[in-house]
Amino acid sequence: MQTHKLQVQKTARYFVLGTPSVKIKQVWFICHGYGHLGNYFLKQFEPLVDETTLFVSCEGLNRFYLNGFSGRVGATWMTKEDRLDDIDDYVHYLDQVYDQVMAFVPPTVKVTLLGFSQGTATTCRWLALGKPKKTDTLILWAGDLPADVDVQAPGIAHTRKFIVVGSQDEFIREEEVQGLLKRLDEQGVRYELMRFEGKHELNSAVLKQFIMLS
Repeated sequence: MQTHKLQVQKTARYFVLGTPSVKIKQVWFICHGYGHLGNYFLKQFEPLVDETTLFVSCEGLNRFYLNGFSGRVGATWMTKEDRLDDIDDYVHYLDQVYDQVMAFVPPTVKVTLLGFSQGTATTCRWLALGKPKKTDTLILWAGDLPADVDVQAPGIAHTRKFIVVGSQDEFIREEEVQGLLKRLDEQGVRYELMRFEGKHELNSAVLKQFIMLS
């Protein structure tokens, strides 16, 4: 059996909270976790919107039914099957989203990338392999910085990095957190660790802190 590959056009989507204008001072690009949809995930940021902030929720290119063959739908950024092709596809997609959004805001805006759960690997690979022209802050929330990512890549090395984890996260053991921190320390990666009381979820109080930092 021979495997053949070809590139095809695909319609992808992203969702925006806020109104692009000369008043925008900060733009957030957000990558959701496994099984989420970009529009529903973005609703958690609604209380933070004002005339100076833009939230852009990107969505995994692969959608599926969460249970059986009907009902609720979720999305994933990749699976183990043809993973490198999936990574290449979503990196190009995220590059295009970035270019579209940044064309309508002042060049002086602060840019934050937030990856949640599976989305943490997505944002890291995008920074390492894609072409975000301006990124100030990287937030890895309830997820990992994948071992295949070059942490010295310019897109990652030049950002302010935060690791955020809930005290009762049911998917991340403390040993895994410590393993990640040890790996970053050994590679000389500067980061800031933020913990909060909660599970595998976003936390509104912590998000507000990041808004004030930006």
